[in-house]
Amino acid sequence: MGEIAVLIPAAGASRRMRGTDKLLMEVEGRALLRRQAEVALAVADHVSVAVPGHEHPRVAALAGLPVQVVEVPDADLGMSSALRRGVGMLPPGMEAVVILPADMPEISSCDIAAVIRAFRNVPRPTLQQATAEDGTPGHPVLFPRDCFSALLNLTGDMGAKAVLAANVHRVRQVPLPDRHALTDLDTPEAWRAWEARLTA
Repeated sequence: MGEIAVLIPAAGASRRMRGTDKLLMEVEGRALLRRQAEVALAVADHVSVAVPGHEHPRVAALAGLPVQVVEVPDADLGMSSALRRGVGMLPPGMEAVVILPADMPEISSCDIAAVIRAFRNVPRPTLQQATAEDGTPGHPVLFPRDCFSALLNLTGDMGAKAVLAANVHRVRQVPLPDRHALTDLDTPEAWRAWEARLTA
C-alpha cells in the first residue's frame, strides 16, 4: 500500500488580515501554521508545506519539524502556484495527497485520518472531500495519484476546484464533526468571532 502525503499551501500573502500574518497567529499556544503541520505529521507519511520563500517568517514557525519546505516564488499568481510546486516536489511513490488549507484551526489529526481511512476503504482510487456535519463540502480534500498531472497543470487562484469538477463522478464525501471542514480564518473579524465562540 502506497504512502499518503499532506500538502499545506501556505504561500499566500494574507492580505485580508490587513497587516497581520494569519498563519503566525497563535492557536493552542503555537503558530497556526505549526499547528497544522503537527496535526498532519501525526497521521501522514509525508508532510510538505509550500511557503513564499525559505527566508519567510513562516519557515521559522516550522523549526524542528520533519516537514518538506517548498518555496513558491511565484505565489502572487495564485493558489495554483503552491499546489503545482508542492505536488511537483512530492517524493516518488506517493499514492495520494491530502490538500490541507493552512488557515483551518479546527481540523484535527482525527479528521485527516478519517479522510485517509475513507480512501483506503475503497478498492479503486477515489477523491475524498471532507464535509461539515450537515454535508456542506469543505476541506481537506484527498487526491489520488492519477490526479497529480491535473494538479500540476492548474492555473489561477481557484485552487483545485477544476480537478474536483472533472472527477465529480468519483468524489466521495467524508463528514467531519460540527464545522471543522468549513472554519477558515481569513480576516480579523473572522478571528475575533471564532475566538469569541471558543470562550462562549
